Parts: sequence; structure tokens; C-alpha cells
Amino acid sequence: MSDPRPIALTMGDPAGIGPEIAAAAMAALEGRIPIRFLAERAALAAAIPGRPDSVHAPAIIRSIERGVDLVRSGACSALVTNPIAKKVLIDAGFGFPGHTEFLGHLTGAPRAVMMLAVPGLRVVPVTVHEPLARVPRLLTADLIVETARITAAALQRDFGIAAPRLALAGLNPHAGEGGAMGHEEDAIIRPAIARLQAEGLAVTGPHPADTMFHVAARARYDAALCMYHDQALIPLKTIDFDRGVNVTLGLPIVRTSPDHGTAFDIAGKGVANPASLIAAIELAAELAARRSI
Repeated sequence: MSDPRPIALTMGDPAGIGPEIAAAAMAALEGRIPIRFLAERAALAAAIPGRPDSVHAPAIIRSIERGVDLVRSGACSALVTNPIAKKVLIDAGFGFPGHTEFLGHLTGAPRAVMMLAVPGLRVVPVTVHEPLARVPRLLTADLIVETARITAAALQRDFGIAAPRLALAGLNPHAGEGGAMGHEEDAIIRPAIARLQAEGLAVTGPHPADTMFHVAARARYDAALCMYHDQALIPLKTIDFDRGVNVTLGLPIVRTSPDHGTAFDIAGKGVANPASLIAAIELAAELAARRSI
């Protein structure tokens, strides 16, 4: 069952590749998926490709806010966001680390969780945009349990997986090697897994991260929960860089985005690949249709 309402597509940073990949995606999907591009015309007219400027921050933020409003009002079925540059917004006083946290704020979600997906692999970082040195201090059993619950619920509701299987990575090499290479697995991750299993969730781990992502291993789970950003994103981007999609879990709306940045270095040169944005729009339409059934 398809949803006839359009997908709301934000502008992103007007000096990046967002406007050009938006045009390419809309042309590629014309007649198949209706799209409402939330352009801030004054910003698009003034922006110089490849030259980020914090003067555009208010327009970038307005486009995101409009998209959320359109989806929450029912005028659009889902939100797809074009890439933003965090420094551009932060320099203008933006008070959020990125899209995910801002969308959680706008929708009133208790916690938004980031999933990255390509055909054959879904990964969820438990800690996201944090310096690696801070990760061991931030990692708690409660955080892992909450992230796993949100992930499992989204896999059931949005992806149609009745009994989701989650694989949890260890934090340290060899998942701690029995305490010889770190204690977080025994002190934090295993207790979290035990709690989740007691709730009836199909959870395994902690697994050594270096053996979780080959073909046979990926067949044994529906999503991998990783302890930090690069542990999750490096394998996914290596497997299928061009079709990666960022999905925000835990929101009352469907939101996806391409799994790449603003690419200021190639903006305006006509070489930007719209494949990830196209995949994000297609997945958003699929998830929105499933929610409306």
C-alpha cells in the first residue's frame, strides 16, 4: 500500500550538494514518489557553491522546522533531510550537535536513535557524535538497554520484522578478551544483554567487532548495535558507500537522510552522486507506507 502524500525534502546547506542532488533525485523519482522540496529561495540565490556561510543558518533551520511541521500535520508522509554542516549552524548559535538531536527536540521524542542502513546491513551506534576518549565514560547499561529497546521497536513497526535479532558489539578488541583487554564488556555490556534477554528480546553478544560484519555474520542479525560512531559506520560505508541511508528511530515521524555530508569540495561541479538521497527517499516512502497500513 503506497502513501499518496508527498515526502518533505529539506534544503540542507545551500552551499553544499543538497540542492543539486535534490534536483537529480526528484527527476529520477518523478511519477513514482511525490516530493515537496522545502527550498528557502533567498538562501539558494545567495549561496556560493563550496563556500559555507553561517548567514544561511536561519534558512537551513527553517527548512527543517517546516518539514517537521508538514509531516506532523499530515500534509506530508515523511521527512528526508539534505546534509547540513554542523559548524555552520553552531557558529550561528545552533544549540544541538546535529540533525538527530534537533529532530528529537522538535518532535518531543524522549530519545532519538541513529540507524544507518544499506541492503543487507543495519547498524546503530549507542554513542554517536562523541570524542572516542569520552565513550567509556558515557557508556552505561541503561543507555545500551534503551537504545536496544528503541531499535527493536522500530524494526517491528517500521521494517516489518516480527522478532528482531540484535547483535551487540564489544567496546574493546576481542570483546575484552575475558577482561585482559578491558572491563566494559563484563561491567556494562553483558549486564545490559542479560536485562534485554529477560525482557524476551533476541540479543546476542558482546561480539568482537572485527568479526561481526562479514557475510555469514551479517545473516545472523537484523541490526548491529555498536558502542561508538566509527565502529558502526566504517563497515557500513565500506560495504555500500553510495546507498547508505540514515534513519532516525524513536521519533513520532519517519525521517531519513543520505549517509554523507555537504561535500563542499564538489558542490556546483555537477559530479555529486544522488544515489544515497534517492535511497533515503525510497526508504522513507516504504516506512511511511508501512506506518499507514
